[in-house]
Amino acid sequence: MTLAEILPWFLFVLGIGFLVANIRVGLELLGWLRRRATTLVVWLPPKPPFYGLSLALGVMLGLLLFVTLAVARRPGLSAFGELMMFVYYGYALPLSTRIGRGLYEDGIWADSGFVPYTHIGGITWKEGENPTLVVVSRQQHRARSLEVPGHRLGEVRRLLREKIASHTIETDLGPGLHLGERDGRDSV
Repeated sequence: MTLAEILPWFLFVLGIGFLVANIRVGLELLGWLRRRATTLVVWLPPKPPFYGLSLALGVMLGLLLFVTLAVARRPGLSAFGELMMFVYYGYALPLSTRIGRGLYEDGIWADSGFVPYTHIGGITWKEGENPTLVVVSRQQHRARSLEVPGHRLGEVRRLLREKIASHTIETDLGPGLHLGERDGRDSV
């Protein structure tokens, strides 16, 4: 097999991977659109590293796709891969940076996804340059972090204490040793 025969198949397999990534980002965006009206305190995350390069890559992939389909008139396996990469870098990635991180009526949107309050088993803070809320999920046994801007810190702490006091967040049911002598609001 020559490189010219292998390349279209390689781009097709790459396109399948980007299709999965596009679906995941699309589902996140739909979840955010449903929850957008229920914000308590949210903020936009910082742009990811090399964000400008990602946008430039999206533009270049758009031009490559145009040349492949309109000028060369060669739709094929490689065009699928190019299309999926263009959708990811041109649309999915830029739109995902608009998802507001923070507290919503029914959960916390952390840096790596949404965690409903009913799934939270533990909350703690990690000190550093910016305070980071660490949320431990009871369901997935996984920790998610949320970097909180300094001007939002007091409001986030107050809302979390209210959620724990109203038993919306049950930290006593989460992982760890529970001796019953500690108020869950103390960790916030």
